[in-house]
Amino acid sequence: MDKKSKEFLYEYLNNASPTGFESSGQQIWLDYIKPYINTHITDVYGSVVGIINPKAAYKVVIEGHADEISWFVNYITDDGYIYVRRNGGSDHQIAPSMRVNIHTDKGIVKGIFGWPAIHVRDAAKEEAPSLKNIFIDIGAETKKEVESLGVHVGCVITFEDELMELNKKWFVGRALDNRMGGFMIAEVARKLHEKKKKLPFGLYIVNAVQEEIGLRGAEMISRRIKPDLAICTDVTHDTFSPMYNKKESGSMKAGSGPVICYGPAVQNNVLKMVIQTAQKRKIPFQRQAVSRSTGTDTDAFAYSAEGVASALISLPLKYMHTTVEMTHKDDVENVINLIYEFLLQLKAGHDFSYIR
Repeated sequence: MDKKSKEFLYEYLNNASPTGFESSGQQIWLDYIKPYINTHITDVYGSVVGIINPKAAYKVVIEGHADEISWFVNYITDDGYIYVRRNGGSDHQIAPSMRVNIHTDKGIVKGIFGWPAIHVRDAAKEEAPSLKNIFIDIGAETKKEVESLGVHVGCVITFEDELMELNKKWFVGRALDNRMGGFMIAEVARKLHEKKKKLPFGLYIVNAVQEEIGLRGAEMISRRIKPDLAICTDVTHDTFSPMYNKKESGSMKAGSGPVICYGPAVQNNVLKMVIQTAQKRKIPFQRQAVSRSTGTDTDAFAYSAEGVASALISLPLKYMHTTVEMTHKDDVENVINLIYEFLLQLKAGHDFSYIR
């Protein structure tokens, strides 16, 4: 990864882009990819699409999602404590002792998730963190003081954590799910441009919003683009870290390559082409099976309108939906390379239909 890529990655990952409030991160992303695309479109909720060859009839999407899990201010007590509700799949168990940023019209207000000291808790009756008891303290003593700082019901809250590296091999931070996906598809666009590769089809580099609350952004933008093919990227679980059951969750290990998904939403002829590309280019990969759905934007594209031939390439991730999400640098590079190589071998107008 060169200096330019790393600077973009840090700026993009350290920026807060909670579900429904992604615009600042989307602007960072768009500014980075503009030199590598012909044009772009946005929609009213903030999904951004960089386009190469916008006049081409055959349309191919590569996609990630821009939003991160967060919290909403839900209730302010008379003595100035703030209770929350989830915006996406935020984890109440990790909240106590975390620092937070409350996003207000007046700017960021700092706060913390407080928790009673271990000295005063009865181990036999100890209450676990839950949405019923976690709370934020911003150093205010009354509701009026809280509100005077610009904090009100509906303000969005993110954990205060930044990207770091471990042992020269790992990226660690909040919101690698899935702004790392946004980074990877941006790098595909950059690589195509810098290597002067000409594609025979239209490429739509989609950074969709609101995935964490039901794939909403992808659902909207897929109806607008009406693509012929979609290659989505998201994260999946590293099941070699402690406390996973491989018999239930499958066998995926960070550092062992992109994870290629099998499931009803994944179109099998696209899947075969992805695997053949990986094998031909000697890109390591792993396999994962899902049941009803992938749980990613792949589902939104696959089942959009008349149906879109879709596949999912996932990045193995440790500690999902925490502030220490962890991914291997080799996997990041290999996802970029796999998508890039897939695009280079794809011919315009390819028909992925099962029955002709």
